[in-house]
Amino acid sequence: MKKAFSEEDLIKNLSLYYLNRHLKKKPMEKYHQKIDESKLHDRDKYKKKAEILLLNSFMHHFPEVTFENLTCESPDFIAKLNDKKIGIELTEVINHLEMKKMESNLNKIFRQAEILLEQEDTTKYRGVYFLEFHPNIKFDSLENQQEIILNIYKSIKKGKPFGCVKSLRKSSHRRNVFITYEYNMNLFDELCSEKILELIEKKNEKFPYYDTSVDECWLVIVSDMNSLASRYTFIQNREHLSEVKSPFHKIFHLENLCGNMTSIK
Repeated sequence: MKKAFSEEDLIKNLSLYYLNRHLKKKPMEKYHQKIDESKLHDRDKYKKKAEILLLNSFMHHFPEVTFENLTCESPDFIAKLNDKKIGIELTEVINHLEMKKMESNLNKIFRQAEILLEQEDTTKYRGVYFLEFHPNIKFDSLENQQEIILNIYKSIKKGKPFGCVKSLRKSSHRRNVFITYEYNMNLFDELCSEKILELIEKKNEKFPYYDTSVDECWLVIVSDMNSLASRYTFIQNREHLSEVKSPFHKIFHLENLCGNMTSIK
C-alpha cells in the first residue's frame, strides 16, 4: 500500500487495532515480530505493521491463510493458502479526499495534547480518549490549533467537555495517553463504486510488474473505518462492481471495523 504516513499516524493505527476486540492477536504478534526482525528501516517497519493490521478482518474470512513474506513490495505480501502461493496487493480506498488534510491536522493536535498530559502525569491520565467537537471548528489555523490543544488538555484534566470539545469518553489503556476522534461523528455517507473501480484500474496497470512466482495474485481494497477520510456508510451502485475486468485472480473490498467483505471478482 503505497501511502505516506507520519510515524505518529502509524503509532495511532497500531494502538487502535490493538484495542480492537476482534484482533487475531497471536498471529498478529508473530507477524509484527517478524517485521521487527527484518532489515527494513524503522519507518518501513511501521508501515508494514499498519498494513498487516488492515488485513486482520481478511484473516477472519480466510483463517487458513499464513503469510510467508511480509516485507516484499510488489505485491505487498505473499501468503500460503490451500497449497497455493498467493500474492496479496493491499490498497486503501479514500472516500473523503477533503477530510485527509483535516485528519492530518487532528492527529498533530492530538499528539501535542498527549505530550502535555504525559509530561504532567502519564499514570494519572493513562487511557484512550474519544473526542467529538462542536461543528465549524477550523483545525488548519496554527492559532486555532493551540487553543484546541488547550481545550483538549483541560477537558481530559476535568473529565468533562470544555471549549470546542463537545463530548468526551474514556477507555482503558495500559501504557500511555492516547487521543482519537469519536467514531460516530455524523460525517459519512455513501462510498461511490466508481472510486473502487478507478482504484482497480490503476492497480491493473501495475499488474505486469508483480512477482510472477506466485500461483495467484489477489487485490484487497480496504476501507479503514478508523480513518475519517476512508470511512463510509454504504456502497453506492454496488451492482457496478460486478462489471469489473482485471488480471487479478480475486478482488475483495473489505472494511476493517465489522469485517464486512465484498467479493468483486
